[in-house]
Parts: sequence; C-alpha cells; structure tokens
Amino acid sequence: MVEYIYKCFGCGKEFNSKLIESEFHYLCPECGSSEKNQPLNGVLEIEYDYNNLKKELSRKQFLNYTPGKFWLFPELWPLNFARENHSEIVTGISDNKLERLALNSSSYLEFQFENCPIFILDETRNPTLSYKDRASIITAIKGVQLGVKEIAAASTGNAGSSLAGICARLGITSHIFVPIGIPDAKRVQIQSFGAKIYKVDGSYDNAFDLCLEVSNERKWYNRNTAFNPLTIEGKKSAAFDIFISCRGEIPDTIFVPVGDGVIISGIYKGFRELLALGWIERIPRLIGVQAQGSDALVRYLETGKFEFIPDDTVADSISAGAPRNLYMAADAVKVSGGKAITVSDEEIISAQKFIAKNYGILSEPSSAASLAGYIKLKNKNEINQKDKVLLLITGNGLKDTAPLEKWNQSPPALSYDEWLQKLITK
Repeated sequence: MVEYIYKCFGCGKEFNSKLIESEFHYLCPECGSSEKNQPLNGVLEIEYDYNNLKKELSRKQFLNYTPGKFWLFPELWPLNFARENHSEIVTGISDNKLERLALNSSSYLEFQFENCPIFILDETRNPTLSYKDRASIITAIKGVQLGVKEIAAASTGNAGSSLAGICARLGITSHIFVPIGIPDAKRVQIQSFGAKIYKVDGSYDNAFDLCLEVSNERKWYNRNTAFNPLTIEGKKSAAFDIFISCRGEIPDTIFVPVGDGVIISGIYKGFRELLALGWIERIPRLIGVQAQGSDALVRYLETGKFEFIPDDTVADSISAGAPRNLYMAADAVKVSGGKAITVSDEEIISAQKFIAKNYGILSEPSSAASLAGYIKLKNKNEINQKDKVLLLITGNGLKDTAPLEKWNQSPPALSYDEWLQKLITK
C-alpha cells in the first residue's frame, strides 16, 4: 500500500489522504479558495515518505524501466495497487486497459540547432496527441478507484480531448467545458471521443469557473487543472521519463510552455522527488515561456502581484488570463534558478515552421513557444554553449490547423497533362 499525505502549498498544513479523498476535497480544507479570474489558493500537493522510499527503490533498477509506463514504479503514485503473480497491478484497471494508457516510449529525441545539440521531449505521439494525457490518465484512474462514473474538466482543448479520450478507453462519461474560441480540430476530437461538450460564450477562465460550479452541484469528479491535485501529480511523470531516457544524465535547462502553470509545476515536482531520493544532484533550470498576450507569470515574477488581463494569443493551449497554478509555477521557476520570458505570436509561428521543416515534428503554436524562448535567450547569450538543453513539445499541430494554414497555402490544382508539361516537358 502506497503511503502519502496531502500538503497545502499555501498554508503548509498536512492532511491524511483518506480525509481528502473520501470527502472529495480538492483544495486545502483550511485555506483553499477558487475565485473567478483569480489563481487558486490552497493548492494541494501529494508528498511521500522519501526517506523510506530510498530503502525500497533502486536508481539502477529505475533507469531500466520503460518510459511511459507509470505503473512500473507504483511507490511514486497516489493510486491503489495490488500484488498479483509477483507484480503490482493497478486496482480496478485490467492489464488490457492499462496497456491502452501507455505513453510513447521514444519521445526523448536529439537534434541540432545552429551546430548546438538540443533535446526534445516530443509529446505529440501520446494517446490523444498531447502532454495532457499524463494528467488525465492518473486523474481518471483515481476516479475509477474512488468509484466515480462521470468526470468533468474545463479546457482550451488539449486537456478536454485528453480526458475525453482516456475516459473513452476506460468506459467513463466525460463532461468538457470549452471557450468559444476553441480550435475546431480540438472540438471535433472531444466530440469524437463521445464526451458531452459545453461551449461557453466566453474565455477559458469563464469555462473553468462554470465547470467548478456545475460539477460541484452535479457531483461530477473534477479534473480541472491545479484544482485537482492529481493533475500536478500526473504531469510530474515527464521528469521520470526524461530521467530514464537520458540514463540519469538530466538536462541543465528545460524550456516549458506556460499557461495555467501546471506542467512546469509538475515537471519541478518530479525532479524534486528524484532529488529527494538522492538520484540526482540538482534540479534543472526551468524556463517558463509565455505568449506576450498571456503573460501573467512573467508579470507576477516581476511585480509580486497578480493582475487579471484577458488573454490574446494564437497559442491557445497556453492562453490563460488567470493561471490557476500561478503561485506554484512561480515557485518552480525561482527555486530551480530559472526565469519566465515572453515571446510574440510571430516568434511562435516562426519556431513552429522551423520545428516542422527541420525536425519533422508538427507542433501546435503553444509547443513551438519553447523553441521561440530558447532562440530568444540564445540570441541574448543567456544560454551556455555547454549546457544540455531540453524543449518540451506538448501538443500536435493537427490539433489547431488554422495557424498552419496561414503559412501553407493550398497549391493550385492542375490536370494530369498540365503537370506533365510543367514537370517534364521543356
């Protein structure tokens, strides 16, 4: 049985896991609050007995695991496992269903940028083609183990399509709240997975607040990012996969696209756990990259204050006027010795083109922000040539085709004979 507690990031109070889970607390019972167009207060984190885990887990064995199969190391997940045939199985999930949830095991890739080696974590080939599967898988499994039948989430698109697809694989009903500006490809993906979709005539922040209110009234399990601590827990898995894939030789610097702030918080938590286990000597420097039209983290780190400003960017997946995990994201940046920067929509689209044409990876704009951020700091000589740099590519470009169509004009249609004359006949 995995032992863990819930700890409030705000007030620091610790809570028994049974209390939090049996009563379906999402935020801290003492100081937690969710106000419209504001970051969350009292976000809960899951903590394990790392001193005891040092005795149970082996760094050498861990490095031999297959990336993308979280169930191979049950000690680091807040899920119920049972011993069967000398191996651990996830309670309530058959082996067949579990294999359906495996992530791409070869996502850690090496390329070159201006004669410098650069690494990419390519999440575009996950089950529903985005990083959000990491959070949806752990959250949905927890829901199954808690006996829930319906799960809700607010999303700009990726978290919604992820939850819809994972729920379809597990036989659970999903309810997805989306803003009016959701890209059609993401909307269609959500609907194709059989989810019940609710388009809100407003922003993602409006959809987030509506989802909280409705799911509370209807008693739906809520997957909203940061609000449900399992979302942070799921996203930490990338740190483990990076650690395994690079054989323990972790990056010096990681560029992370930032919207709500949960990915960067999860990545930080994963490396913090590896540090607590004594398997790494430092946490990578985390660079949070935001679009200029959605830069709440950058402004918060500069001023120490949050001000709600409606978002406006082509990078919809990192578009959040009120990042719900703002405070934890800011902490991840500061403690890791990193920073937060902005890039323009033009820089994002330029980076998207480069990734596609030079690396053969079709990324959505939010993902390309990581390369745009790297280029910006490299041009300012803020990247050491000897540093090992990793970019997170968090979503597939086919999830939002409108930006692609702007720089890929439809070719002319010529007849068979016309093409022959044009291509062969002189």
